[in-house]
Amino acid sequence: MRRAARNRGVRSEVKTLVVKARKSLVGAPVAESDRYALTLEAVRALDRAASKGVLHRNNAARRKARLTRQMAKLAVAAPAPTGKGKKGGAAAAAAPAAAKTAASKAPAAKKK
Repeated sequence: MRRAARNRGVRSEVKTLVVKARKSLVGAPVAESDRYALTLEAVRALDRAASKGVLHRNNAARRKARLTRQMAKLAVAAPAPTGKGKKGGAAAAAAPAAAKTAASKAPAAKKK
């Protein structure tokens, strides 16, 4: 009876953390760092529950995979930052890169 009560609490906590992480990934406008922290916390809770035997390890693995897949989908769909800074954005970032490649291709002076 005592184990069942403890397991119920652990399962409830895991469900709550997973739902919070999923909501942060799907709808609510949340900072990227908070989104990552919530997902990481949910994954850790799933790992703990699986190691204690509260959840089956395959069940925990499936839930973790779903969360990480949602997070990866969000990362891919996130637009690249626009160049609204002082330096001019992508064009300014490309100029130093072009200068570096040109400098590396230039022949080095030979020592005699």
